[in-house]
Amino acid sequence: MASQRALVWFKRDLRVHDHAPLVAALAYPDALAIFIIEPEWLSNPDCDSSHVDFALVCLAELRAALAVRGLPLLVRMGSAVAVLDHLHREVSFKHLLSHEETGASWSYARDRQVAHWCVSTGVHWQQFNQNGVIRGLRNRAGWAKRWQARMDAPLQLLDGRFTAALTLDQPDLPTLSNLGRSPHGKTLQTAGERAARRTLSSFVQVRGYGYRKALSSPLSAETGCSRLSPHLAFGTISLRTVHQATELAIGSTPERELAYALRGFAGRLRWHCHFMQKLEDEPDIELHNFARVCDGLREDAFNNLHFDAWCEGRTGYPMVDACMRSLKATGWLNFRMRAMLVSFASYHLWLHWRQTGLFLARQFLDYEPGIHWSQMQMQSGTTGINTLRMYSPTKQAQDQDPKGLFIRRWVPELTKVPLPYLTEPWKMDLSVQRMADCFIGADYPLPIVEDKTAMKAAKDRMYGLRKTPQARIEAADVQDRHGSRKSGLPASSLRRKSKTPSKHEVPSAQGDLFS
Repeated sequence: MASQRALVWFKRDLRVHDHAPLVAALAYPDALAIFIIEPEWLSNPDCDSSHVDFALVCLAELRAALAVRGLPLLVRMGSAVAVLDHLHREVSFKHLLSHEETGASWSYARDRQVAHWCVSTGVHWQQFNQNGVIRGLRNRAGWAKRWQARMDAPLQLLDGRFTAALTLDQPDLPTLSNLGRSPHGKTLQTAGERAARRTLSSFVQVRGYGYRKALSSPLSAETGCSRLSPHLAFGTISLRTVHQATELAIGSTPERELAYALRGFAGRLRWHCHFMQKLEDEPDIELHNFARVCDGLREDAFNNLHFDAWCEGRTGYPMVDACMRSLKATGWLNFRMRAMLVSFASYHLWLHWRQTGLFLARQFLDYEPGIHWSQMQMQSGTTGINTLRMYSPTKQAQDQDPKGLFIRRWVPELTKVPLPYLTEPWKMDLSVQRMADCFIGADYPLPIVEDKTAMKAAKDRMYGLRKTPQARIEAADVQDRHGSRKSGLPASSLRRKSKTPSKHEVPSAQGDLFS
C-alpha cells in the first residue's frame, strides 16, 4: 500500500485530540507525519524566539503522543516544497492531509506553492477546516449559523493505531541556538496539549467565575481570563473543544454566576473567528488600510523616537509603560490593555499600525494574524466603520489599577511615588520627587506628548476624515464586506456586484480573544 501512503502535515495544529487530518490518516495505517521548520517563518518580521520556543516544546510532547499511537513525527528544516519533494522521493506518499490555515502572507504564498507542487507530482492534498473560518466565503450572510454548525459538530477523535512500516531518521528537535535564534528572556505559559486541556478545565470549572469582571484590569485578568489564546494560536487545543466544553459547563453548573460568566466567554469564541474571517476574505489588510481613504494618514509622519520610547516602555505614562514591560516579560496582556497600547501609539504618538503591529506581533505569544491585524486597524481607526476608541492612559490607570499595584510591579522607578501622583508623576514637585527617590526627567521620563493636546489633534484629523463623502462611501463598502450581521448595521446598498476571490483560497490539488 506504499503507493497510497498518507502524510499528515502539522502546522498550527499541534495536538492529537480533535484533529481531522489524523483521523483521516487512519485509512492509511503506514502513514507518516511531519512538521516543517520553515526559514520563511523564522525570517518573517512577525516571528519571535518565544514563538519558536513554544512550538518546539509543543512538538516534543506531540512527537511522544504520536509515537504511542504508532505514527512517526518527522521534524525537518527547509522550505515546504523542498522538504515535501525530498520526502516524496524518499517514501512515495500519495496523500497530503492538513488543516486549512488563515495566516500571514508568507504562509499563503507557501500554500500556493505546495498546491502547485501537489498537482505536478500527483499528490492529493486534502485540507480540513479546524475553526469557524469559511474559505471562499462570498458574503457574511448566514456566517454565524455556519460557525455554530461547525462548533457543534462531533469532535474528531483518534480511536485507532497506526502501523508504521517505515523506519526513518528522527534526530532530536533543534534548539533555539541550532536555529540561529537568540534567547527571548520571557516567562511563558506552559506549552503543549496537556497544558492546554488543564487550562481549559481550570477555567470552565473554577477560574471562570469572575471572567466578566476580571477582563479589564491587568491584575485580575492574569488569572481571571481563560489564558487559552496561546494554545488556540498554536493549535494545542481546538476551538471546537473549547466551545463544547464551555457549553457543557454552562448547561451543567448549578452556579448562576459561573454560567453567566461563561456565556460571555462563549460569545467571544465566535468573535475569535469573526476577526480571522476578515483576513481570510481580504488578506491585504495585513499590509494596507481597510479604508483606503486612510492611506497617507500616518505613513509620512512616523516618529522613530516616539516609536522607540513606546517599545521600551519609556513614554512617561506609567500605565502604558507598565503594560509594555509586562507584555515584553511574559508574552501576554489582557485585551483592554492591548487596545490601550495600540490607541496610545496610533493617536497620541500618531504612529502607523503596521510598524507597531509587527513589534506587538513579536511580543504576543498568542499572535494570531487574522485577529491581530484586524484589531490593529480597528484600534487605529483605519477600518472606517468602528467607533474610534481613544484611551486616556491616566484614566485607565485610575480605573484598572486604583491601588497602583500593577504599575509598581512593572515600573520599579515609581515604587516610592505616593499613590496620588502615581498615574501622573510629572505633577510631583521637587520635594516629593526627592522623598520618592524618583526625579522626573532623569529616573523616569517626562510624558512624551501632552495627553489632551495629542488627543485633540488626533480627533480633529480622524473625525474630519470620516466626514468626507469618500470616507462614507468606503465605510459602507467595508461594512458590507466585513461587518457583523449581528451588529444591527444593514448590509450596504452599495454591495459590490463582484468579489475578488480570497487570497487564501488555495487552488485545490486534484480536488478539494483574545482571552
